[in-house]
Amino acid sequence: MALSDRIIVPLDVPTEAEAVALLDRLPEVTFWKVGLELFVSTGSGILKVLEERQKRIFLDLKFHDIPNTMAGACRAAAGYGVDLLTVHAAAGQVALKASQTAAEEGAIAANLPTPNLIAITLLTSLTSRSLAFELKIPLELNDYALQMALLAQESGLAGAVCSPQEAAQLRDTCGKDFLLVCPGVRPSWSEKGDQGRSLTPSAAFKAGANYLVIGRPITSALDPVAAFQQICEEVS
Repeated sequence: MALSDRIIVPLDVPTEAEAVALLDRLPEVTFWKVGLELFVSTGSGILKVLEERQKRIFLDLKFHDIPNTMAGACRAAAGYGVDLLTVHAAAGQVALKASQTAAEEGAIAANLPTPNLIAITLLTSLTSRSLAFELKIPLELNDYALQMALLAQESGLAGAVCSPQEAAQLRDTCGKDFLLVCPGVRPSWSEKGDQGRSLTPSAAFKAGANYLVIGRPITSALDPVAAFQQICEEVS
């Protein structure tokens, strides 16, 4: 798979019309992320649009609830035929195992491949200070992210979402078959924004990331097509 096909672009817009306009403007992008804003505001119709255009789909809804509720949500989401689906590792092992089993059941019922269930380790907007002083978690940030990834792996999930700064350690510990999806990736020529733990796309791939989520440097650029092409050239 070409590195350009491993760059996921978020459809972080509030309406389906805006999402379709972005799809039209960036036909070269093969993998798109649908997050909370678009899914809550417009429903699942955008997933059908992406499917019709033969795009890969990262459904990033970050389920975090009691095991029964998470299982029900994953069972339903598996029926959409998405490639990646997120849950929070902090929900705990019982919830993670229930989610994985339910995703498999939902995919079988829909006669579709099981989505790769990936666990959020720690949001990339959070820093070591946030972890210690706001969340009161007495672990170093890297250690906490690693523990959440190991919990996901032990629960049978396909991978984890982590900042690119934790990717190398997680790759070394979790092995080559564990998927690592890294948001918070910023080219050297773009603003860092609210991403507290970032690397450039090339550095993130070298650290062991399977997929990169790159949003505003592309979608907010004056020329999104040129921005995407520049990133693809840099990583290749």
